[in-house]
Amino acid sequence: MNNELSCQELVELVTDYLEGALSEMDKERFEAHVSVCYDCHSYFDQMRHTIRLIGRLSESALNPTVKDELLSLFRDWKKELPPADE
Repeated sequence: MNNELSCQELVELVTDYLEGALSEMDKERFEAHVSVCYDCHSYFDQMRHTIRLIGRLSESALNPTVKDELLSLFRDWKKELPPADE
């Protein structure tokens, strides 16, 4: 069985990793991939930074319209990601 994590799998697991919700094996696979894949390392750093910044906002500080637009952009972006086997 191939134990390496693909870039697509990393994208799907990044939130669980940041929340400490991965199994030890998946955590190790995640960290191994990030250590050798420049694109995923950059993506991970951007996600970590974004989550840290968003965590500083109070719920009322984010206009509901802006929140909806951001969520829509994120969903559209995820749809454009290549399949895991590419």
